[in-house]
Amino acid sequence: LTPALEDDVMFYCGLDVSLKQTALCVVDGGGRVVREAKLTTDPEVISRFLRENDLCCERVGVEAGGTSSWLCVELRRLGQPAICIDAKHAAAALQAGFRNKNDRNDARGIAELMRVNTFREVWIKSRESQYRGMLLTARGTLHGQRVALENTIRGLLRLEGIHFPTRGSRFAEDVLERIEGSDALLPIIQPLLEARATIMRQIRVFDRQIIAAAQQDPVCRLLMTIPGVGAHTAISFKACVDDPARFRRSRTVGAHFGLTPRQYSSGEINVSGRISKMGDRGMRRLLYVAANAMMTRGRWSALKAWAMRLAKTRGARRAKVALARRLAATMHAMWRSGEPFRWTERAEAA
Repeated sequence: LTPALEDDVMFYCGLDVSLKQTALCVVDGGGRVVREAKLTTDPEVISRFLRENDLCCERVGVEAGGTSSWLCVELRRLGQPAICIDAKHAAAALQAGFRNKNDRNDARGIAELMRVNTFREVWIKSRESQYRGMLLTARGTLHGQRVALENTIRGLLRLEGIHFPTRGSRFAEDVLERIEGSDALLPIIQPLLEARATIMRQIRVFDRQIIAAAQQDPVCRLLMTIPGVGAHTAISFKACVDDPARFRRSRTVGAHFGLTPRQYSSGEINVSGRISKMGDRGMRRLLYVAANAMMTRGRWSALKAWAMRLAKTRGARRAKVALARRLAATMHAMWRSGEPFRWTERAEAA
């Protein structure tokens, strides 16, 4: 495993990362294993190991995961050409190349992908987009807990034959009105209502942060000129896309968020199914909500007229999905051009 190292030999490194330890494998241009090691998951340790062994790597591959973005950024800062690769694409290649799955073989397979240049690189977002993504994730987590508490309360009251459709600000008041005088239900439901009230207060804290960030960002203010697009949708879109230069064509943004039909074609079979649901689930939901808001309320525009015509022939749900896909393309095009939303077809032609 330690052949004589020559100055003109190109080396390729593969890292199989876990929380505590990372399996490292370095191969040369001919595919021979030069070094193998098990190191602490620390970019300083990994970079020092490569430097001390005179391994100037052409590419250092890291499989996408929870710590991969941090590790790639730190390795690049230390002068290592780190590349984050698609986990699904890498898994298919590793499964075909090795019968036994272990950290050593995974690192060897990733190094081989770096050598033959058959990997699919994953975009690493900027620090600002990552922080905004954390903010949206935290807010979404609290929202999910609020919905879970409401559903739990509804399920418990349903056992007593109590049904109520109210949501939102009147939820707690309606619950207390229906269980008034019940000494058995009040000690069970009251703590759940207090937990829900606490979560609602923290959600409002996150909402204020999101609205303030959107108002201070010129790109978000530009995107919010679209009817139906609010602060949450604009912030989420900017955080998910990160850089509009990632996409050469605006129409591919909808496919990135999983809003294009899934296709299966083999021989004489050619089936076009429902949307692929790839990419960020929260962004896809927000785009659908924005499309629904545009179609159900607000002033008319050329985009809304197109969606309403489509709804007459294909149905409202499909029209909303199509409008969400077109909204993603419109937002990306506006971001690149810096122009506000065009309401009429005449403005679009101009």
